[in-house]
Amino acid sequence: MAYGFDTLQIHAGARPDPATGARQTPIYQTTAYVFRDAEHAAALFNLQEVGYIYSRLTNPTVAALQERVATLEGGAGAVCCSSGHAAQIMALFPLMGPGRNVVVSTRLYGGSVTQFSQTIKRFGWSARFVDFDDLDAIEAAVDGDTRAIFCESIANPGGYITDLDAVAKIADKVGLPLIVDNTSATPYLCRPIEHGATLVVHSMTKFLTGNGTVTGGAVVDSGTFDWSASGKFPSLSEPEPAYHGLKFHETFGPLAFTFHGIAVGLRDLGMTLNPQAAHYTLMGIETLSLRMQRHVENAEKVAGWLENHPAVDHVTYAGLKSSPYHDRVARICPKGAGGLFTVALKGGYDACVKLVDSLELFSHVANLGDTRSLIIHSASTTHRQLTPEQQEAAGAAPNVVRISIGIEDADDIIADLDQALAKAGG
Repeated sequence: MAYGFDTLQIHAGARPDPATGARQTPIYQTTAYVFRDAEHAAALFNLQEVGYIYSRLTNPTVAALQERVATLEGGAGAVCCSSGHAAQIMALFPLMGPGRNVVVSTRLYGGSVTQFSQTIKRFGWSARFVDFDDLDAIEAAVDGDTRAIFCESIANPGGYITDLDAVAKIADKVGLPLIVDNTSATPYLCRPIEHGATLVVHSMTKFLTGNGTVTGGAVVDSGTFDWSASGKFPSLSEPEPAYHGLKFHETFGPLAFTFHGIAVGLRDLGMTLNPQAAHYTLMGIETLSLRMQRHVENAEKVAGWLENHPAVDHVTYAGLKSSPYHDRVARICPKGAGGLFTVALKGGYDACVKLVDSLELFSHVANLGDTRSLIIHSASTTHRQLTPEQQEAAGAAPNVVRISIGIEDADDIIADLDQALAKAGG
């Protein structure tokens, strides 16, 4: 039977505990698992049998979360890990190698810009930043060493919506996997695989968990990419020495990337998600659709109010008819443009700082996707390490604040902004 999203967000991956009948997925707080016998242990280590060995690799609580996220995204499988940044490295790890590059959007979270422009150089990888509204530039940036194309569905911080259909056509044309960070949208608002994405990554820390308690990341594989077609992805298509010459794509088919992520990625990189964090995220996902509906409803109301405020220069929310990306909402995010956007103040940098310091209901934190309304001045915090040009390209100019609209009463959110804007000189 094909269940709806609201049913799957509660039931996917979750079954009564066979030992106790517990209805909620238990926290399996254990490091290791007892093997039935020596033959069973050998089969597990040879990837001839699926099971639990050691919690750096697999854990029943984490496994339930992996199944739920993969199901909601419409993927073949998923690997959960310790953070969204870990998920991005996990996604690239089987694809890249020294001298290889990835083509990425200029509209990314500031930490991702730093990860791609600086940190991955230590692996011998590089990134080519392109405005993803310029489709010709995306294709022109691809060369013989490119191994992936990367973007965000709803970009942090500005709420820009990527034309995933158009980008996926380019990825398909050049024979490369498209990786989409779906953190800001969640699978409730956008399912990138349905628009041609190969892999979907999440910072589960944000909307999926939704309560600001734990960090976590996920990589979801569509199971549709032919890793053996071009010879560009030997980690997946060629014999793996550590497993006696096993070929992941040949052996596991649509689950090749997922098995590699666990058997090699988690084994060697160790970016493990702990079971308690997985438990919190499972509970959070149970109310995902309800929360996202309210995030969107509130964001539309608050953004519309802000757009007409005399102290505001402009609002970037794609749900506004004035947005140049408004026409993409119905096609890419049919249930709404999310709860994240930026506000540019006429008073510039100083007004932004005063606004942040004057708010009472809002929390001034380096996070988004919480039930609470959150605000941050990106240029002086999350995007501080970027050049002024990179800040502008990412939508985090000095006169801009990022707002993550929560699920409180919308009138209370507006009242708080109103009094703070007055103090900020508006």
